[in-house]
Amino acid sequence: MIIAVFTVGVSMSAQTPLTKKNNKGRFYAYWGWNRALYSNSDIHFTGDGYDFTLLGVRANDRQSEFGLTPFFKLGTITIPQTNFRLGYYFNEKWSISGADDHMKYVMVKNQTAVIDGSISDSNTAYDGDYNEDHLLLSPDFLRYEHTDGLNYLNVELRRHFELYNYKNLNKVSVNAFAGGGLGFMMPKTNATLLANERHDEFHLAGWGSGLVAGLDLTFWQVFFVQVETKGGYISMPDIRTTQFEADHASQNFFYWESVFCFGGKFGFNKKKKSVVPSVT
Repeated sequence: MIIAVFTVGVSMSAQTPLTKKNNKGRFYAYWGWNRALYSNSDIHFTGDGYDFTLLGVRANDRQSEFGLTPFFKLGTITIPQTNFRLGYYFNEKWSISGADDHMKYVMVKNQTAVIDGSISDSNTAYDGDYNEDHLLLSPDFLRYEHTDGLNYLNVELRRHFELYNYKNLNKVSVNAFAGGGLGFMMPKTNATLLANERHDEFHLAGWGSGLVAGLDLTFWQVFFVQVETKGGYISMPDIRTTQFEADHASQNFFYWESVFCFGGKFGFNKKKKSVVPSVT
């Protein structure tokens, strides 16, 4: 008798409906950090007394050394290369989101580049006409960084896929996503050019685009850790280089970004029921 009651109890418990949050109508947010790579690019500089192009300029990113400061201290968390995104599931599988991909772009110092164009009346040793000549890019000629930063303010559309749900209990799941987006470039360019004073101000410089794919590990349908990779194209035709409004630079390049982040899903929505398979 006792065995029969126990068997029935297990069977009923196995069929007990579980509530599973429907993504539709929920929000998600995450914070994380990135590393970035950039293709070589041609940078065109124009201003009073000069019009020249540097060909094939190399650049790197600049991630901060890991530690409680600056990565986790409230007053310094924006110093590293960071990513913040806020998204909304407009149905079960699709989301739209907005973000700031805060990368950093640093021209490699003392590299030799090809220069084409002319410089005059700069009161420096660099006055002259250049016809695809080689020039050492020393700091007294040019310092060129988007280090606070190379800010890609973007909107993305993402498709989400559930790959694995541990015993269908909704406690641990593995998910994938892929998508793409567009946005604006708002760099804070730290530049010194020829004999001009340092310039370091935010400026709407152009646009960017990208394709993204990634994986997340979600716990209790709320908390998640995530990795993603993104590649795309950046075009900045209007970069401020000095305190004079007539002085500008322009460049286009490809970028690749890898991101590690953590976040949560939240919001009110309808719940759908799922049933755990019977225990045999």
